[in-house]
Amino acid sequence: MNLQGKHIVIGISGGIAAYKIPSLIRLCIKAGADVKVITTTNALNFVTPLTLETLSHNKVYSDVFAPVNDHSTEHISISQWADAMVVAPATANIIAKFANGIADDALSTQFLSCTAPIIIAPAMNTQMLHHPATQRNIALLANYNNIQIINTGRGELACGDVGDGRMAEPEEILTYIEQALTTQDLKDKRVMITAGPTRELIDPVRYISNFSTGKMGYALAMECAKRGAQVSLVSGPVSETINHPNINIINVVTAQEMYDATVREFDQCDLAILCAAVADFKVEKMSEHKIKCNRQDDNNLRLNLIANPDIAAELGRCKSKQTIIGFALETDNEQSNAIEKMQKKNFDYIVLNSLKNEGAGFGYDTNQITIFNRQGQNYNFPLKTKAEVAKDIIDTILKN
Repeated sequence: MNLQGKHIVIGISGGIAAYKIPSLIRLCIKAGADVKVITTTNALNFVTPLTLETLSHNKVYSDVFAPVNDHSTEHISISQWADAMVVAPATANIIAKFANGIADDALSTQFLSCTAPIIIAPAMNTQMLHHPATQRNIALLANYNNIQIINTGRGELACGDVGDGRMAEPEEILTYIEQALTTQDLKDKRVMITAGPTRELIDPVRYISNFSTGKMGYALAMECAKRGAQVSLVSGPVSETINHPNINIINVVTAQEMYDATVREFDQCDLAILCAAVADFKVEKMSEHKIKCNRQDDNNLRLNLIANPDIAAELGRCKSKQTIIGFALETDNEQSNAIEKMQKKNFDYIVLNSLKNEGAGFGYDTNQITIFNRQGQNYNFPLKTKAEVAKDIIDTILKN
């Protein structure tokens, strides 16, 4: 996450989920943001001012008329300072105040004076959430251009019930903050991304695969989602996780499954990013039972391999309006091999990285890339985190 230099106001109302907000403050500061906290009086029953001030490094604003306020219009000055405001947890009561323009405490006055993006994370009992008045208030707020409502989760609630009403976790809220502060230059675009390895089964317990972790593809999916795109992430088996409302994960295992998924999704997408490390070959006939090794007979196992379907070539062949970005991981003749692959597969761009570059390739959190396009231009980048690399790739595509 990157919130370097951003000013974030976190508003806390009086719900039990307030105990999670210190974690959100820490995440925002770790991402580079400056944080100021505003609370209702009831919120301080769940989390102390000392905790909030220690973590945010700023005084907590909880009373419009407190004598310790810096000046009499603090609620206005804080809203002018903010790049984004988050209200979490947002109780049914504070949501009702927001929806009806009531400003009778520090948090509600801040809300009414804030023109920056506002993210609201509701948290309440299931019956309160589903009451028609609460649903009306949430729907009303969701219609405002600068407000985004985070859907509640389902699970065990503080009252002991199991149902809707759980506040989103701090990590998810952080994602919404970053998206709110990111230019939505992919809004209304559909992006398909392939990520990770594929596995080609030899028998029920063995397979052919590679060292891909999916880190680069997942970073690209998050970058596109933050910029407003609806993302279909076709993922091979990886340990990476991702959570964003704009991302639909399609899990596959084999190259054939990835082929079927990408062909199905391709017609609806505007941009396809082929980042997966797809196995070129599969076993001609998988054994239905575990293959036993009889070492006493000194027998060798021979596997007959056949080619998998060529996903990149098929998408390049049938593309119409789509832009396709391919990837090339090379060890020799890097540039010529990458350009040849781009032309042969009918890509619009190709991203080259080399296993010769330390910190690039499979398994690393960093990558070093060169981007080539069909007009003969190339763009070189130094070693960066894969999140930064994803931003460089999308920036380059959108500028050309």
